[in-house]
Amino acid sequence: MLSQTIENKELFQKCLDFHGHLCPGLSLGFQAAMAGMDWLAATRSEDEEVVAIVETDACGTDAIQVITGCTFGKGNFIYRDYGKTAFTFFSRQSGKGVRISRKYEPQALLSNRHKALMERMKSKDVTKAERSEFNALHEAKAIEIMEQAPTALFTVTEVSIPLPPKAKIEPSVQCDRCKEPTMASKLESVDGQSLCRGCLGPES
Repeated sequence: MLSQTIENKELFQKCLDFHGHLCPGLSLGFQAAMAGMDWLAATRSEDEEVVAIVETDACGTDAIQVITGCTFGKGNFIYRDYGKTAFTFFSRQSGKGVRISRKYEPQALLSNRHKALMERMKSKDVTKAERSEFNALHEAKAIEIMEQAPTALFTVTEVSIPLPPKAKIEPSVQCDRCKEPTMASKLESVDGQSLCRGCLGPES
């Protein structure tokens, strides 16, 4: 059961509805997104006014999308596979940027029991009691994170790097092999044929 303080946070509830369940990662993403948007003094991006660069594909990125309005479809949500709970936010209007990265605090990590149960959740023979205990620990940790100040959770660093170009909108061209319409700039010329990356294989 969520605490009343979290239930009253309309934005968090939107993140929860989008993600599907309460967990520590979602809480971290929410806190990071709120801190980043506050630092930029920005409002939710209707188009590409705000750019978010995420260094993980874990739960928190769902909250980043909901709070900032940055999405893959708009071209202002950029994923870098670094495995870090770190998020960079830019405002195209002000030119300001900030990186919000998770502090390493040993006392803030999951308990040994929590981690053991997380492993058990991957097993086909996890018991109902174990699942219930895991969910309780997971939600308690999520609530604990929500009740902390962002400064206790993150290192906040002003950054200045070139902004990525805006999303490309261009006509599609047929791939010569699979015949599917593909963005022209994503086709590769091979032996006189224009091939999509799917036909070229996973390493393309």
